[in-house]
Amino acid sequence: MRKFIFSGSIISAIFGGFSTIQATRKGPRDWRTILMWVSWISTLAIAIGSVIIEANDQNELDD
Repeated sequence: MRKFIFSGSIISAIFGGFSTIQATRKGPRDWRTILMWVSWISTLAIAIGSVIIEANDQNELDD
């Protein structure tokens, strides 16, 4: 769990989520809002995937 909390990519994705929430609350609701959410979700998925791959690579090196 610590590897997710202290990962730079996860932290930046979370801050991106906060800005997405703020833009959704204050901005117009149109097709760009949907694209913003899709972009944030894909960024978060890539960040989580990269942490998992990095952890698996580290486990293979330890064995």
